[in-house]
Amino acid sequence: MARNNRADLRLDVPKGLRTGNIVGLGRSGRGLNRVGRDRFGRFTEAIARGMGTPWFLLGLTLFAVAWISWNTLAPEAWRFDSVALGFIALTLVLSMQASYAAPMILLAQNRQDDRDRVQFEQDRQRAERTLADTEYLAREVVALRIAIKDMASKDFIRAELRTLLEHLDERSHLDERSRLDERSDPDSTSTSTKESRPTA
Repeated sequence: MARNNRADLRLDVPKGLRTGNIVGLGRSGRGLNRVGRDRFGRFTEAIARGMGTPWFLLGLTLFAVAWISWNTLAPEAWRFDSVALGFIALTLVLSMQASYAAPMILLAQNRQDDRDRVQFEQDRQRAERTLADTEYLAREVVALRIAIKDMASKDFIRAELRTLLEHLDERSHLDERSRLDERSDPDSTSTSTKESRPTA
């Protein structure tokens, strides 16, 4: 079963994103492990952030000065580090601090790299969406321009309305003339109707 789980792990996926089961841990174990790692990662980031401040350097300097001053000026019975041996305890404390600080800084840097990678991926996806939206809007603008070319302009509609009004005015004038002609010459209309009747 362990071999199958090991075979399910993909090597091209980053370690933090692998979802294969670890032997002896179920889903809840993986969740607790992830929460613990995240908490420890935040802790190391806080320490690394604190170490990168001038206050940490000032505090470390004051600590070393106080240590050396106490072990140099204090009475012999109260001293806990030897001046003759070159402050071995202080050297041990500082080397332990440095040996713990380096991995913590590396852990914080790895977490920052993971965050940067995720941020870069989100920025890339956002840029792709923005590019797709821009291309869609450009296509829509081109389609609107083509549609506007086919649409009638205001001047064209005015000219067409003027010609229609002129045509209607001419028809109304012709109708009025024909009515006036019929009223003024009723004999011609009757003769024209007689002539139009067929003879039996």
